[in-house]
Amino acid sequence: MPVSWNNRHLLPLFLAAIVAACATQPARHEISRRTITDGLGRSIAVATEPRRIISLAPSITETLYALGLGDRVAGVTSYCDFPPEARSKEKVGDTIHPDLERIIGLKPDLVLVSTSSQLEGLATRLDQLGIPVYVSNPRTVEEVVASIRSIGDLTGSNPAAAKLTSEMEQRISEVQQRANGLARPRVLYVLQVGPLITAGRDTFINDLIRVSGGDSISSQETSDYPQFSRETVIARAPELIVAPASHGTEIVNVDELKRDFAMTPAARHGRIVLVDPDLVDRPGPRIVDGLDALSKAITEKAGTGK
Repeated sequence: MPVSWNNRHLLPLFLAAIVAACATQPARHEISRRTITDGLGRSIAVATEPRRIISLAPSITETLYALGLGDRVAGVTSYCDFPPEARSKEKVGDTIHPDLERIIGLKPDLVLVSTSSQLEGLATRLDQLGIPVYVSNPRTVEEVVASIRSIGDLTGSNPAAAKLTSEMEQRISEVQQRANGLARPRVLYVLQVGPLITAGRDTFINDLIRVSGGDSISSQETSDYPQFSRETVIARAPELIVAPASHGTEIVNVDELKRDFAMTPAARHGRIVLVDPDLVDRPGPRIVDGLDALSKAITEKAGTGK
């Protein structure tokens, strides 16, 4: 059908208007990004509000759910069991050996890890694919709170993070007040036995004991998780022994602790306390529950004077 003179001249003008309008609109496939610094000082470019997040640590999974972001969690590790809803998420391996192909297959726009060791062999490949890897590695109670605040900022959940961390700081303050003015008993924290592994100077577990009012007998060890001999423990004479109540499988037997460390003040006075390891070993929102449990055990010991 022939085109009239008017249509022939209006058509270029119409097309030019469409082009100009499109130029002012962002492309739909483009994602707004910003550059932030993670817990290791690495600069990474992340989506302003990441929608598909993979967590490679139970503590991070707990944090995401506590911030109301459970619907954005695309994958977790086989150890991510809290809250119960997290167990139904796609598994991408364990905390030490995440499955890279599964991670890539889930098409995340953010991967969160809790230690620098998880970064090895992971970041380079994901960086090549444009998938940012954020490392959160808190070493103190204060840094645990700060890491939760950072994850809130990272995911566009600042109000929820502010509320959660404010509640945590209040409980931490209450624990510190409870311990104020009391003697600081010597504490052995047992991560496992056979061999006996404890927590060193630069770990949040060591700081938990300090904030709770105790003095860890391994507080000067430069290794994060040093191995102690029976003789070393006896020589350092702990007045309180704290051990995990369970850890998936029973790795600490109280009767063995009583027998092996019978010569310590802790064993002589029956000061062996079991705590839920998930509350103490995971640097997430429930760390304040672990802090409270440690505080009660420590202040009770300090109050008896035994």
